[in-house]
Amino acid sequence: MSNEVVVVVAGGEPPSVDISSVPDGATVVAADRGVEHAQALGLDVDLVVGDLDSASPDAVLAAEAAGARIEKHPAEKDLTDLELALHSALALSPARILVLAGDGGRIDHLLASLLVLGRPAWADVDVDAEMGAATVHVVRRERELQGRPGELVSLLALGGPAENVRTEGLAYPLAGETLEPGSTRGISNVFVGERARVSVERGVLLAVRPDRRPFVATSKEAT
Repeated sequence: MSNEVVVVVAGGEPPSVDISSVPDGATVVAADRGVEHAQALGLDVDLVVGDLDSASPDAVLAAEAAGARIEKHPAEKDLTDLELALHSALALSPARILVLAGDGGRIDHLLASLLVLGRPAWADVDVDAEMGAATVHVVRRERELQGRPGELVSLLALGGPAENVRTEGLAYPLAGETLEPGSTRGISNVFVGERARVSVERGVLLAVRPDRRPFVATSKEAT
C-alpha cells in the first residue's frame, strides 16, 4: 500500500465524485461519517477518525472487521473531524492529500473545510479536494492545473495577501500581481487549453474549478 497519495473522505453530505480520481493503492482515511461514504464509493478504508457521532455503528464495525484502524476522539473537541483526519493523513507522510467531500449541508462547515485546506500544517504536501461538482487546489509556490478548454477557475487568496501571482494558460493572465483576501480580482478566469500554471511568490491561493463544463467567455477584460 502506497502513501504517495492519501485520500481523506469527509463526513457530512456524500461526495459525488468520479472514483477514477482516486489513485490505485491510495491509503484511505475516513472522517467520521466519511466511512459510510467511502464504503458507498467502493473504497477500502484504512483508518476511521473522529468522535463517531454521525457514523453508522455498522459501517464502523464493517470497516474494523476489514482491517481498518479506529481513532476515536471525544465528542467535545477543538477540531472538526475533517481537520483531525487531515492531521492523521499528514502523519502518513504523503506527497499529496486528496479530500473527497460533498458541497451541501451547513455553510459554516463548508467554509471551514475550504479554509482548513490551506493550513500551514500541510504546507509541504500538495492538497486537492473534490467537493461536489467543484475541484479545489491549494497553490503554494507553483502548481500545474489540468482542466478543459473553456473551464472556469477562480484564484482566491487565503489567510493573507498572495504576492507576485503569475499564470500561464489562462485567458486573463496575471503577471506579478498581488491578490488580497476578500478581493474578487481572481474570480472567473478561463482555461485556454488543458493545462494552466499558477505560481505565487509569497502566500497561499485556492484555485477553485467550480464546474467542469466549458464556459462561454464574454468580453469582460479582467477577472
